[in-house]
Amino acid sequence: MDLDVSRHLRKPGTFAVAFFILAAALLTVAIGCAWLATLIVKPDPNGNRSAFIVSFLVSTGLLTVGSIQLIRATGFVKRERQREFRQCLTSALTAGTAFVSVQTYGLYSLITLRTDDFATGVRHAAFVFIMLHAVHVVIALLFLVYIRLQALTDRYDHEYSLGITFCSWFWHGLGIAWAAILAVFTVAGTAAMAH
Repeated sequence: MDLDVSRHLRKPGTFAVAFFILAAALLTVAIGCAWLATLIVKPDPNGNRSAFIVSFLVSTGLLTVGSIQLIRATGFVKRERQREFRQCLTSALTAGTAFVSVQTYGLYSLITLRTDDFATGVRHAAFVFIMLHAVHVVIALLFLVYIRLQALTDRYDHEYSLGITFCSWFWHGLGIAWAAILAVFTVAGTAAMAH
């Protein structure tokens, strides 16, 4: 069965369709789960920031899981352990999809907060930073979809793994950017509380 999938994905048209379907499915699942979360755990617009804080702590963990899985995938492909390599890519895709879902819920929680004028300005700046980061994570997720489909065609091995290495570096860069954004939130949150 894997040989049939591999052979079909080597056709450019089939690969493009598979890429579009998988990417659309993952983004639909992410947005759908975020929407369900807003129905189940409604954010409190009167200033309870717990949903916002929890969502960003969980998303930090998911970003970390994605990074770890990509490090493992890089190691497995260089040792020609294709099955484990593909499993790590699938785990990274799952973590990335969950990250987008949790981030979407966190952004919704941030939008619904009612605050004073100073905190509103901080909230708008935070929203812009988070949104920019989320867009880059979606790009990384699409990159990961491409890598995962290429892995099904046996594209990567110990001699050629540059694509997975670059994808991994991109994901780690997003982790560093997220840590910086969280640091800015901490400083801005402290300033807002002092105000």
